[in-house]
Amino acid sequence: MRVGVLTGGGDCPGLNAVIRSVVRKGVQEYGFDFVGLRDGWLGALRNDVVPLDIAGVRGILPLGGTILGSSRTNPFQHENGMGRIQDTLAAHGIDALVVIGGEDTLGVAAELSRQGVRLVGVPKTIDNDVPGTDYTFGFDTAVGIATEAIDRLHTTAESHRRTLVVEVMGRHSGWIALHAGVAGGANVILIPERPFDIDQVCAWVKSRFKFNYAPIVVAAEGAVPQEGQMILKDRSLDEYGHVRLSGVGEWLAQEISRRTGTDARTTVLGYIQRGGTPSAFDRWLATRFGLHAVDAVRDGDFGTMTALRGTDIIRVPLPGAGTGTRVVDQALYAEFGVFFG
Repeated sequence: MRVGVLTGGGDCPGLNAVIRSVVRKGVQEYGFDFVGLRDGWLGALRNDVVPLDIAGVRGILPLGGTILGSSRTNPFQHENGMGRIQDTLAAHGIDALVVIGGEDTLGVAAELSRQGVRLVGVPKTIDNDVPGTDYTFGFDTAVGIATEAIDRLHTTAESHRRTLVVEVMGRHSGWIALHAGVAGGANVILIPERPFDIDQVCAWVKSRFKFNYAPIVVAAEGAVPQEGQMILKDRSLDEYGHVRLSGVGEWLAQEISRRTGTDARTTVLGYIQRGGTPSAFDRWLATRFGLHAVDAVRDGDFGTMTALRGTDIIRVPLPGAGTGTRVVDQALYAEFGVFFG
């Protein structure tokens, strides 16, 4: 059997670990032949295919990013996208695909599966928002990077007696903001699932200064004030119809300064969160996902996705485009309210 592997969406620590484990087990135990599709679904559209073998995946376990490249291409936004993908698979004798991606990439995979393409999904995203799995790889690394940044910013905030607003990734879910904010001792944590009251935020900031401490505010990029107006620098859309978010941190710092009469500055972590070497946990999880994904291909269990449930790797149906995202439970967020202010 010839199996194609592709990585789609934003790059993510642990992608190479999946590629490595898929190829190693597929070749050594099942005798599969592998090829990689370059730059996600774009490679499938453009017939851009490269060979993958054991020699080619040696040494990539600790590397960030993806050796196959990635893109946010939505094939259904391109003329005859489905037909072009089928032509690429046929031209290279590809019998099945292992698709590694987040909600958008896997949403495309689910639709292709319904149309007869044989594939298995592997969930990745630093946002940890893919439904059906307890954790996605990449998330642990992102939280570690954000936590370290918050730890470092505490000393600057204290030295200058100013509020520091840390904007982290999280379009629809606040998992990074919540985990890193709690781990880093933030005084305010703002997530997309719970519109915030700017007056309450400023009250928490003032309360912190009363105790002679400088506040740290952690905000997910998708956090919005109660009025419902999302803060954006750029209103352009990607091929999946998503707004390119950024700007809530800068807006918060300006409002905090104006309303409290104290200095406030913003740090936007951005791509730093998803770059570089994956954590030990992400290497472990990504490796297990890859091993189980190639088992699913061997079993002919197509249209499924690997998922972490407790400490077990299971298979669940691919999440479709309308499945939604995995969000922070309000009760979990409320647990940490005692630390605000």
